[in-house]
Order: sequence, then structure tokens, then C-alpha cells
Amino acid sequence: MTTTDADTDGSTAAAAACHAEGPKTAFRPDPDAVTDHDLGIHGYAQQKDAHLKRLRRIEGQIRGLQRMLEEDVYCIDILTQVSASTKGLQSFGLQLLEEHLRHCVADAAVKGPEAIDEKVKEATKAIERMLRT
Repeated sequence: MTTTDADTDGSTAAAAACHAEGPKTAFRPDPDAVTDHDLGIHGYAQQKDAHLKRLRRIEGQIRGLQRMLEEDVYCIDILTQVSASTKGLQSFGLQLLEEHLRHCVADAAVKGPEAIDEKVKEATKAIERMLRT
């Protein structure tokens, strides 16, 4: 799936609202902020370094696939590596989804029923996209 495929269901606006970045100026706490989410802090912020490390490992697996193909490795061995790479991405996606639920959806719960409905709908669409892959 491409980014534009994901954008066609309207999730771009919701994602932008969830993780809107303010101007790149000195940090000034928002007096109206209820949660850290209101300050533009992403749900994955505390695990960012671990996530980057994990994605680099997956990137290495993909590069390994390229090498295997260049070296004419047996098809089944390549498919085994494809499966490992796919599982790595799925696991990463599930972790990110969990962090979204804990952070963005929990933030919406503080703000009321309309915000909750919007975030649950957004999360449901994300789950649907993950299941299609």
C-alpha cells in the first residue's frame, strides 16, 4: 500500500490532528493543554530509539533479501527471509498501534465522546489497512 492509498480514506486529516507539529520555535507550554498529546508529543516518543533500532534491523533483512537474490540463493531460503521481514514489520505496526491506542485514544477519552469516536474510527481504519496486508 502506498501513502496515497492510505490517504484516500480521509485518515490524513485525522493523523495530522493527532500529531500536528507546531512551529519550530522555542517550546512554550500551552496553558490550555490537558495532556501531553495537546503539546504535540507522539505516542511512540518514549520508544523512539527502540523503534528506530528495530526498523534498521528490518532494513537489514530487506537488504539481505536483495543480496540473496543477487547471489542466486535457493527460492525457499529467500521466502523464509521474506516471512521473517514481514513478521518484523507486522510486529512493529502492532506496537505502534498499541502506542496509538494508549496515547491518542486515551487523550481523546479525556476530551469527550466525539473525540473518542473519531479516534476509535481512525484506529479501526488503521487496523483494517494492516489486515489487508
